[in-house]
Amino acid sequence: MIRICCLAALLALMPMSGCILFGIGSAIGSNIEKNKQIEVLAKYRGLENKSVAVLAHTDMRTAYEYPTALPNLVGNTANFLAKNVSGIRLLDPKYSVSWMHQTPGWPTMPLADLASELDVDRVIVIDMFEYRLNPEGNSFMWDGVAAANIGIVERDGIDPDSYAEEFQVISKFPDMDGIGKAQAGPREIELGLQKTFVDEVTFLFYDHIEDKYPDRGIKRK
Repeated sequence: MIRICCLAALLALMPMSGCILFGIGSAIGSNIEKNKQIEVLAKYRGLENKSVAVLAHTDMRTAYEYPTALPNLVGNTANFLAKNVSGIRLLDPKYSVSWMHQTPGWPTMPLADLASELDVDRVIVIDMFEYRLNPEGNSFMWDGVAAANIGIVERDGIDPDSYAEEFQVISKFPDMDGIGKAQAGPREIELGLQKTFVDEVTFLFYDHIEDKYPDRGIKRK
């Protein structure tokens, strides 16, 4: 009788163990799927074997509050493209930044004139519409956002005065809530935000490996 009871108890436990193992297996499988990486093709290939200039602008308030943001974004974007796009010839970003300062009205110039003035085949225009390190009204927490419309001017395109392609990129850093000044300083947050933003901008132009389920904000306009 005792043996029968023990056997019944054992049989009663077996389905429960199976459920537990199935649950663990599902969780592992889900985690593996979540962390998968895939090859992502370039959304625009027109920079290959072309001369290219990178320009960026934002509103006066943002430019004043973050004076190194635009030069850093222009320089890092140009450097990443130079390393990853086949045959590309980048206009020296130092020259681009100097030209932007000396030509403050350039954002209102006809697009065809930009390419002609800089004597390049393509111009990448980074039009920043948001750049911040803190949430609105809270200077103690970090919640960086860099958001821009990305336009590509083709000097030899069908309509050089219109963007051949447009994309919207919205980057955030850090990628978790609750990070404050006790955990990180403004320099670390801004450098992290710029790195994330430059990655997402330059990924538009060359094939690359990224997470299968990235938390990215890239849209074709």
